[in-house]
Amino acid sequence: MRQRIVTAIIALAALLLVLFVVPPVATRIVIGGLMLVGAWEWSGFLGTTGIATRIVYVALIGTMLVVVTLALTTYTELLLMMSMAWWLAALIWTFFFPTPIPAVIRWFAGAIVLVPLYAALMLLYEIEPAILLFALLIVWVADSGAYFAGKNFGRVKLAPRISPGKTWEGAIGGMVAVVLLIIGRSFWIDTNLSVLVPFCLAVVAVSIVGDLTVSMFKRTAGVKDSGTLFPGHGGVLDRIDSVAAATPLFALGMGWLGLR
Repeated sequence: MRQRIVTAIIALAALLLVLFVVPPVATRIVIGGLMLVGAWEWSGFLGTTGIATRIVYVALIGTMLVVVTLALTTYTELLLMMSMAWWLAALIWTFFFPTPIPAVIRWFAGAIVLVPLYAALMLLYEIEPAILLFALLIVWVADSGAYFAGKNFGRVKLAPRISPGKTWEGAIGGMVAVVLLIIGRSFWIDTNLSVLVPFCLAVVAVSIVGDLTVSMFKRTAGVKDSGTLFPGHGGVLDRIDSVAAATPLFALGMGWLGLR
């Protein structure tokens, strides 16, 4: 636990530096670099041990990120909507797991997870870094609330065939924590709670789908953690699985509902 806390503090400090201190071009490079690390980790789910195949996969994702960067304002909404269609399909998939995952799905899924995530992060950053930070806090507060509520009160398993440690009590605890976060934020920022609270709870629900979906791929590949970049937390995918599902919805909702 101590290692997890220390890593989290260091990561948060680095995030604040990237969002609010360094030039925007450096922020884009850092976020893009994390996506490439995530692509490398995802290539471990492809069912091949060949390093050449893994390098090709990272190169393909990198090319897609460049394309997204060049066409960010033109096709972002379409890309984010495609992402949400994927997460809806993934939700349905969780009810039938364990099921074999064909190689072509493994290749496709990494792209539809990482590329829209990059687009959503960049879009929110361009709107306002504080908005991006708020989106990330929603997911992280939900994760923390779910962890502590599940550890102390968890009884009913949420998806035992995918992630035995997750419980419905934990999921509810995470949502309660997010509601408290939003109420606390409303003391400093004018907020329409009747709109923002249910929207953010929907974001939390989608983030859970992201977590479970990546867990399905990890179980299929026979790994517990996707990597070791963050001591006590695992790899990049272990940290962004929930974010990958939540931020596209958050970015879309910001535009559709006019939220701030």
